[in-house]
Amino acid sequence: VARGYDRAYSCAMVASAGGLGVMIPPSVVMIVYAVSAGVSVTALFMAGIVPGIVIALTLIVYNILRRRGVQAPAEPQPRATWRETLSALNEAKLALIMPLVVLGGIYAGIVTPTESSAVAVVYALVVSCFVYRELPFRDLPAMMLESALLVSAVLVIIGASVAFGRIIALEQIPLELSQLVLGLTQSWIVVLLAAIVLLLIVGTFLETLAAIVILTPVLLPVMTELGVDPVHFGIVMIVALAIGFVTPPLGANLFMAAQVGRVPFDDIARRIFPWVVAMIVALLIIAFIPALSLGLPRIFLDYGD
Repeated sequence: VARGYDRAYSCAMVASAGGLGVMIPPSVVMIVYAVSAGVSVTALFMAGIVPGIVIALTLIVYNILRRRGVQAPAEPQPRATWRETLSALNEAKLALIMPLVVLGGIYAGIVTPTESSAVAVVYALVVSCFVYRELPFRDLPAMMLESALLVSAVLVIIGASVAFGRIIALEQIPLELSQLVLGLTQSWIVVLLAAIVLLLIVGTFLETLAAIVILTPVLLPVMTELGVDPVHFGIVMIVALAIGFVTPPLGANLFMAAQVGRVPFDDIARRIFPWVVAMIVALLIIAFIPALSLGLPRIFLDYGD
């Protein structure tokens, strides 16, 4: 806002960028998909890096183009000096290292994704309590209770996904759906486009984890029958559902941004449309260039060889 952007536009920008959280590892959504689809969590984590960067670059390009119509502030904002920048980075170095600890441990084969999360918790606890000293010990019991409730909810969803997958497999729903779709078309492009449209619609009113639990056992067999890699389809599915974070009526990110930014929801909902279009363009690029998703797993994990 201080740089000349209006408040509703600024909130829409932050809400859109917030969807990157589930696209770039580590991501709970990726873990739920990996369990539902029976694919490697490590491969999925690695596959999400480049598509996440593609989404980010698309949002950056749109913002640069949009910047041309922004009024310059009456008083130029002071820029941080190199000394101030380096000082801030030095103070934040231990916090910035944590993603490297998590992903580095996974990709190096030192720990599993589950073990890496425990390492990250211990690392964050030590840094917060003994280095930064911003976390009082008296707050730990309440934090652990809240974390336990959150984790248990995720585990219930994962358990339900496994049960749901087995039920529809016993009922041969994926097989019948595959035969129906293949009887209509043999083009993976047409089917993938149809799946993307379905996911974009579902994402507007259904929570992401629930959508993955329900749709993965149904859609994945059809896509694999047409030769679409399950890891690649997982990334497409996650990105498509993440766009639902900023599309009404669900639009969880919109509600949060409107509340934090003190902007009426109607205003931010009107300003989000160009951001959604930009993200859909990036989604189509990711969907139809599988190398963006599968390049890193193939290089570092010999995935698919």
